Amino acid sequence: RSVSRASPNLTFVPACLPPDPAEVEELQRFVSNSKRLFVMTGAGISTESGIPDYRSEGVGLYARTDRRPVQHAEFVRSASARQHYWARNFVGWPQFSSHQPNKAHLVLRDWEKLGKLHWLVTQNVDALHTKAGSQRMTELHGCTHRVFCLACGDRILRSELQEYFEALNPTWKAEAFGVAPDGDVFLTDEQVRNFRVPACRKCGGILKPDVTFFGDTVSQEKVSFVHQRLAESDSMLIAGSSMQVYSGYRFALAAREKKLPIAVLNIGPTRLDHFASLKLNSRCGELLPLIV
Repeated sequence: RSVSRASPNLTFVPACLPPDPAEVEELQRFVSNSKRLFVMTGAGISTESGIPDYRSEGVGLYARTDRRPVQHAEFVRSASARQHYWARNFVGWPQFSSHQPNKAHLVLRDWEKLGKLHWLVTQNVDALHTKAGSQRMTELHGCTHRVFCLACGDRILRSELQEYFEALNPTWKAEAFGVAPDGDVFLTDEQVRNFRVPACRKCGGILKPDVTFFGDTVSQEKVSFVHQRLAESDSMLIAGSSMQVYSGYRFALAAREKKLPIAVLNIGPTRLDHFASLKLNSRCGELLPLIV
């Protein structure tokens, strides 16, 4: 679990200037003054691991294509939507599941070990914080590495489901035309047509990744738990998120209400820029390792 020496993958990282020494000093002071730091991460912390995001200027999915992520209601009601989703996910899974934590993930794990980090909430579903070794953590939107049945609630590992897919589709092959966030790839309707999707082995129900799709809501139980962790904290750091999604933004609003100092580390504007105590426009994997 040592810090990776590999160069970051900057394919999906927007261009930005190197960290300003004065900004490094400001963030160092912010972290040093924090006794119970609450950290929230977004897709921008994982782009340096080679995973594209949705909103980054020029390189995010919305900037590169007219594609949009699957909606919760569409997935639940449409067998065709599920077939398209799982076919693309099946092709993308080997590469997506192989991505490794970058220096930013490892720094946050080390802060936890040192007692600097009180709680980590990630909006990401890529399991990179778990791979890095973080434990005091909530996956706000779930994780693609787990799958559950909408009917009976049975849970299996996504890696296990990949074996079911292979057994059902022994001769099916498709080459992706590009990668999208969250293990998705680009396939044509023709490629997807003959792909077979397994049902739950216990009850025959619909299998869904254990993630909050767009249009769905985070459980009230999880929201309450995160609010409790925030109430125990004395400052908030947002790393790699524009905070455009309300499920995460609500915690920044709660931190503002509690008058907690808030630092934002993100390339490009965020919803918090007008009330954050500190805003830094740098790569997470470049700036966070400079903080001791």
